[in-house]
Amino acid sequence: MIWYSESTEGIAPENLEGFFVGWPSPPSPETHLRLLRGSAAVVLARDGEPSQDGPVVGFITAVTDGVLAAYIPLLEVLPEYQERGIGGELVRRMLERLSDYYMVDLLCDTDLQPYYERFGMHRATGMLARNYDRQSGRPG
Repeated sequence: MIWYSESTEGIAPENLEGFFVGWPSPPSPETHLRLLRGSAAVVLARDGEPSQDGPVVGFITAVTDGVLAAYIPLLEVLPEYQERGIGGELVRRMLERLSDYYMVDLLCDTDLQPYYERFGMHRATGMLARNYDRQSGRPG
């Protein structure tokens, strides 16, 4: 059974195995937990019963100024759990949580834009900078 939570309480690094597939230098599960806890908002998808500490199988994060703007930097679902609607439910729940902000931004590759349009998001252009040598995360 998949269930959803907006809290990192009870999450341990061992609940976060298998994410960041294809990243040359992925964050460790310990760093992943730090980034979840450092986010202004998080929604987690977990497998098992809510009374158990089952693995996290998907997550979405947001950062915000708390007034006007929010940004969704990460959405991931473990490969073996994809195509089950989990990612869509994570996006839906996060957009609902951020619905009182003026702007909610998200950058994605062009081929993913139709996916996010399903949730009422619009295509836009943007700029970005990436420090790929820091892809595994800032030192704790």
